[in-house]
Amino acid sequence: MNIIEQIKDFVEEECKKPSSVYGYEPFNNHFVPTVQYAEKLANELGGDTEIVILAAWLHDIGSIMHGREDHHTTGSQIAEKKLQELNYPQENIDLIKKCILNHRGSQQNNRESIEEKIVADADTMSAFDNLAGIFKAALVYENKTQDEAQKSVREKLERKYKNLHFDQSKKIIAPKYEATMLLLE
Repeated sequence: MNIIEQIKDFVEEECKKPSSVYGYEPFNNHFVPTVQYAEKLANELGGDTEIVILAAWLHDIGSIMHGREDHHTTGSQIAEKKLQELNYPQENIDLIKKCILNHRGSQQNNRESIEEKIVADADTMSAFDNLAGIFKAALVYENKTQDEAQKSVREKLERKYKNLHFDQSKKIIAPKYEATMLLLE
C-alpha cells in the first residue's frame, strides 16, 4: 500500500471512531473534495503532487481528533508523528507540516510555497461542495438563527472566494460561487 493510501485510511479510521469530534461526515463531505481540488490544482499549477495530496488528507486531522481550536497546530503534530511512523522522509514531512500550519483562511499566515497555497485554496474550494455542513456549523455549533446563519454563510463564502490565491481556483469554483450567492441573496 502506498503512502497516500495509508494516510487516506488513517484519516478515514479517525473519522469513524466514536471519539471523532465531528463524526464520519467530514471524510466524504470535506476531506475527499479537498483532496480532489488539491490534486487538480497541483496538476494544473505545478508543485509536488504527493506533498499536496498528503497535506490535503491531513489538513484537518487535528479537528477530527482534538477539535477545531488550534487544529492547524495539533494537525501538524499528528501528521509529523504518523508520517514518521511510516518512515516518510523528514524533508517532505516538513513541507506537509507547513501546508497544514498555513491552510486556515482565518489565520493570516504567510504562505510561501505553491504547495501551501494549493492546499489552502483546495480547503476553501471544498466549502462550495458542502453548504449543508457550513449551515450545520452555523446552526448547531454556533447556535445561530436561520437568518443569522444565512447571512453568516454568505459572508463567509464571499470572503473565501475573494481570498483564493490562484485565478485557476476562482475559475474552477466560479459556477458554484455564483449559484451560492444567488441562493443566499
